[in-house]
Amino acid sequence: MKRTAQDILNFVEDNDVKFVKLTFCDIFGNQKNVSLFASELPRAFEQGISFDGSSIAGFMNIEESDLILWPDPDTATVLPWRPAEGRVMRMYCDITLPDGKPFEGNCRGYLQSVVKRARAMGLTVNVGCECEFYLFETDENGNPTHIPLDHGGYFDIPPLDKGENLRRDICLSIEEMGLQPEHSHHESGPGQNEVCFRYAPALKSADNLNTFKSAVKAIAARNGLYASFMPKPLHDQSGNGLHVNMSLVRDGKNLFEGDLTPDSEAGYFVAGILAHARELTAFCNPVPNSYARLGANEAPLYVSWSRQNRSQLVRLPSASGDLCRVELRGPDPAGNPYLVIGLILAAGLDGIANKLPLPEPVNRNLFHPSAAVGLESLPHSLREAITVAAQSDFIAAELPLALQNKYFEYQTQLCHDYENAPDPAVWERTHGFLVI
Repeated sequence: MKRTAQDILNFVEDNDVKFVKLTFCDIFGNQKNVSLFASELPRAFEQGISFDGSSIAGFMNIEESDLILWPDPDTATVLPWRPAEGRVMRMYCDITLPDGKPFEGNCRGYLQSVVKRARAMGLTVNVGCECEFYLFETDENGNPTHIPLDHGGYFDIPPLDKGENLRRDICLSIEEMGLQPEHSHHESGPGQNEVCFRYAPALKSADNLNTFKSAVKAIAARNGLYASFMPKPLHDQSGNGLHVNMSLVRDGKNLFEGDLTPDSEAGYFVAGILAHARELTAFCNPVPNSYARLGANEAPLYVSWSRQNRSQLVRLPSASGDLCRVELRGPDPAGNPYLVIGLILAAGLDGIANKLPLPEPVNRNLFHPSAAVGLESLPHSLREAITVAAQSDFIAAELPLALQNKYFEYQTQLCHDYENAPDPAVWERTHGFLVI
């Protein structure tokens, strides 16, 4: 049952909540917030909270700058790492124009619209995100270094794995915040970790991913460490992936359960993702550093699918029952969760609507370059990805024109700044490592 504004007001009064963070994303996925004193929460629910949209990248021009935040009471959670006295609550928000009309930069609203489209087709969509991150030491001033916390590898145990206790803290914290942690482990890179939490409906999964990323950052900082979700923070080590898993349910049946056939809805859904994979890349891999990850250290590069094979962009993991799903392995954590999940879902729905043909599976190890001969690749740079997306009829039909223009303008400037930086490594540290 969804919680109402009154439910949250009652909780605030009964549980010594003094501050409420109203949180949202800019169109590039950077989390923003304003902190209200709890006594202002009734007004926030009734009238919304006005803010300067011209100060948020990609939102408004200075001459028409006002926007309104509307907190979603069903997303309310207490931040467990903040003091127990005078507690701090956080809620995610939707955004409108002052006259109540939808704001085109409200990417959370875009995902809601795609979920509504799926529901109209009789489909329930569940999404699970597997998000990797690195832990780095900080210097005597608390600034991040490029020294990883440890030199462990995949599934290592202490003392090689020094992140075990921090992963425990993360799991316990996100559980308090309503996520369902399932397992955690050391990943392939030195200081690299993964914490997996249970799938959820598409909108909640995007909210959960933002919750997870902010929790990891906060808990790492409390332990004197720096958590990085940058796609490729260490040039010679594994990158950070965001593996997006989706399942479709119709009349209580998971459509990915059993054999995947080209003439099934699940087959059409996978075909849609593959057909639009190159067009999605500018959103799923949105920074110059993203392209140092693709095609290296077991990150996919080619547009293909298979069962179980981890070298593919799209695979069907070995599973049964509710866990049967399709997994897209190309995205990285730098993207906007609402755009990434929304566009992947929209691509799959387009496959169903148009009964797109499913290519034959590629049962080869594509980490060997000779095995990929004849396969189409993802874009090799952000500039190429922008060109592909900007020429896409699918993207043009999916996203508001104003959002497209702002997004591509910003990304093009990113490319220009990176390509013309006197020292690209310094630029990446300032605009990537210290931000993502």
